[in-house]
Amino acid sequence: MKRFLILFLLVQLSLSAQIPDGKKVVSSLYVYSLEAATSKLILKENRHFEAPNWSPDGSFLLINSNGQLEKIGLDGKNLGVLNTGNVQRANNDHGYSFDGRTLFLSSGNPNGKGGSYIFKVPASGGNPIQITPLSPSYWHGVSPDGKWIVYCAERHDNYDVYKMHVDGGDEIRLTFTEGLDDGPEYSPDGKYIYFNSYRTGTMQIWRMHPDGSNPEQMTFDDRSNWFAHISPNNKVATIITYMSDQGQSHPFGKQVKLRLLDLETKKIIDLTEEFYGGQGTINVPSWSPDGTRLAYVKYGLEDSN
Repeated sequence: MKRFLILFLLVQLSLSAQIPDGKKVVSSLYVYSLEAATSKLILKENRHFEAPNWSPDGSFLLINSNGQLEKIGLDGKNLGVLNTGNVQRANNDHGYSFDGRTLFLSSGNPNGKGGSYIFKVPASGGNPIQITPLSPSYWHGVSPDGKWIVYCAERHDNYDVYKMHVDGGDEIRLTFTEGLDDGPEYSPDGKYIYFNSYRTGTMQIWRMHPDGSNPEQMTFDDRSNWFAHISPNNKVATIITYMSDQGQSHPFGKQVKLRLLDLETKKIIDLTEEFYGGQGTINVPSWSPDGTRLAYVKYGLEDSN
């Protein structure tokens, strides 16, 4: 478990360790249309950015880069940095409440302490309020009624799914299996929390009731499946799939594809061809408000000379 903790923190906090010497990252922001079954390139830049959220009104995408959250128009225009006050070490775990009023983000503490804590801020920006007192804590979802956040956290030498009231308070542990449980996200009807788990020896998508009861496996192949993002119609979820088993890691710079999981039949279809991605591609909820499109990031490498 100690070895896994080191690897996990490297993935989350030190992308440079995974980039080959003499190379630099090229990031490409895409929007996939379910109706057209095609992806459209929105923005391509010679820098590293991650994890697009769709704004509640559908007018822009929110990405993180160099610890800040940037607004990108659907035409690729940079609309500026979202004000997060003295919280300036945001990582790729951020997203909006269902009512669109609140933005949650994971970041290093402004007092200089390491790790990742969870904060909330008005959706339009402002002074963040810290929710979780312990680190590492990585936000992934919020309940439809806006009362609870769910997140991945390392406690007791193990990464599990926890929930906490949005105003803080007691931390409630929801998973208890050995190995990584990550990426928790509420379904729009509030009936389930979806998450990915290594409890069977491969990373698969699961769901459970909001109190952690009745865990149910949703994917069953020999690949590594991560981050189920539930569509607004509550019928399907996008997942990111590594083409080869990655154990408990979610690394950058691997061959992946996006797939669509039917939440009733558990059937899976491909959305994209294989591409170079992984960590940062689709960590957080990225559906458009009307459920017709989703945003994601592809990566490439260029010579740094």
